[in-house]
Amino acid sequence: MKKLLYRLGVASLTAMLCLGSYAAEAAVKLKVITSGGFAGTLTAMEPQLEKDTGLDIEISYGSSSGGAVDSIPERLKRGEQFDVLILSRSSLDKLTNKGFVQPDSRKDLVRSRIGMCVKQGAPKPDISTPEAFIQLLHDAESIGYSASASGTYLSTLLWPKMGLWEMIKPKSTRVLSKRVASLVADGELQIGFQQISEILPIKGIEFVGPIPDKFQKVTTFSGGITRTTTHADESAALIRYLSSTQAHVINSIKTAGLDPVAAE
Repeated sequence: MKKLLYRLGVASLTAMLCLGSYAAEAAVKLKVITSGGFAGTLTAMEPQLEKDTGLDIEISYGSSSGGAVDSIPERLKRGEQFDVLILSRSSLDKLTNKGFVQPDSRKDLVRSRIGMCVKQGAPKPDISTPEAFIQLLHDAESIGYSASASGTYLSTLLWPKMGLWEMIKPKSTRVLSKRVASLVADGELQIGFQQISEILPIKGIEFVGPIPDKFQKVTTFSGGITRTTTHADESAALIRYLSSTQAHVINSIKTAGLDPVAAE
């Protein structure tokens, strides 16, 4: 009898282990790629998000636009597979028009402003007025801007419109595949401009503040579900969570230097 019970016990344990192994293998892993504007927020929220929703997410990173090999558009062109994309609304619209995103899945999540940083310990210049901002651009020895939405706006629209691009261009660097603030922290650039949410997580820098309202461009970051996903329901649940009015979701977004659309 003891031998029989032992055998039954071993058989039951084996069955449970097999079921556990199968469940682990069957668990859905949601592949999410986000551009820098929302990257820090999503990474910080990941543990609580997975606890609240039961979703298992795998986060990848890439810029909203630009020709860098790790940008979201380039990765999609190469056939890399993702379930959810989070990037600037304008870039998401372009990817939707090209057939990468389900049109009815798009949801605005946050608004983001452009800010400026200097190396930690360096004097923090005044950029609170248009006049002070213009003077700083004249005085700066080196300037960095991103290859994504904010940098494209600065280099192709704002600075040319201000009549400053010819002066700025020789001493400026368009930063690919890195955070602008990381080059400022390393001393490679004197000042850097990028989305505030992309500046704040970088160590070794001082956040100076947003650029003046007169020159500011607010970028909306949105989520969308890819056409190739096999986890549409889980993807929709993730986007609903990120766009919810739950207090801890709102607070996490605000802490990252973003303005949650749900709070508007």
